Amino acid sequence: MEKVTWRAQIKEGMKEEYIRRHNEIWPEMVRELKQAGVCNYTIWLDGDLLFGYYECERGAAFALEYQANSSLIQKWEASMHPIMTMFKNNPRQVFELK
Repeated sequence: MEKVTWRAQIKEGMKEEYIRRHNEIWPEMVRELKQAGVCNYTIWLDGDLLFGYYECERGAAFALEYQANSSLIQKWEASMHPIMTMFKNNPRQVFELK
């Protein structure tokens, strides 16, 4: 199963708001991610830095394209823009223990 990772930084003073929004994630957002084939989605917080990881049941290309074309996911991302900054370069895997 292919994996996708991302990194971001929470803007100053917005950590609690970031956590609150994910504690109250829109149910339709969860359904949309599942439609994209996203599973095992986890976000870690280290200070103000975020690291996200998910697996793609239908392949990474499908999941990324589906999300890019989803008006709901675009709405979520726009709502998150004031509280976080996504890094353009994503981490690359250098080790995996199976």
